[in-house]
Amino acid sequence: MFEYLDIDIDERTGVNRIHLDRPERRNALNGALVAELKEALALADADERVRVIGLGGHGRDFCAGADLAEVQASVEEGVLASLREAEALGELFTLLRKLSKPVVAVVHGRALAGGCGLATACDLVLAAESARFGYPEVRLGFVPAMVTAILRRNVGERRAFELMALGDTIDAREAARLGLVNRVYADAEFETETSAFLTELASRSASALALTKRLLYGADAQSFEAAIAAGARVNALARMTDDCQAGIRKFLSRGKKQDDKKQDEGKTA
Repeated sequence: MFEYLDIDIDERTGVNRIHLDRPERRNALNGALVAELKEALALADADERVRVIGLGGHGRDFCAGADLAEVQASVEEGVLASLREAEALGELFTLLRKLSKPVVAVVHGRALAGGCGLATACDLVLAAESARFGYPEVRLGFVPAMVTAILRRNVGERRAFELMALGDTIDAREAARLGLVNRVYADAEFETETSAFLTELASRSASALALTKRLLYGADAQSFEAAIAAGARVNALARMTDDCQAGIRKFLSRGKKQDDKKQDEGKTA
């Protein structure tokens, strides 16, 4: 179905693994790959079998960034072609936040430039210890413009400016310290640990995860008071979901059993 993606759905766990599949180009983002990725993500979000989406890459690297040959072609075509290409990538980054299901970047090798932006745009980032991250665009006289809005939210303005202005590549531990990465795993355990993480995340309430994601990102443009009010609305909505009601019943039932057990122990004492 896709030329540049490899997709596997584990119906038992609800984990949908999407792998960028241009290993010969270090999974560089060309227009076709970006379009396929948008389509695959939308399909996964609409698929009732899917609870969590894991995004990785085949080959040596997660993603080396934009396909520079295609960038050069768009430059030669003119500014409108460049704008269309940039807007398509921006739509992908925006889509990642709009999806109701969590998207987890599973990063090995290098995640550079647009590839680092792709990882940063995901909800969570898991990294192999040997992974490398960076925004080296400035070294080409370019600007990591598409990721600016997300990066400053993740690491703050000063850290974001340092990463973009110097263009240095950093290791996974430093990326985690700065807030770019959630968890770092030893290379030898990377596949096992990331699979376990995705499975555990998929075991959580789907409705709770969807509401949490919507509330968290919806707070970006709100005042403190508006964000609190939105939280109250989501709180009330969450209480009405089947998952929440089942969880409350389970909790109350467990508490009742403990009380009954204590009463029985008191009678026999």
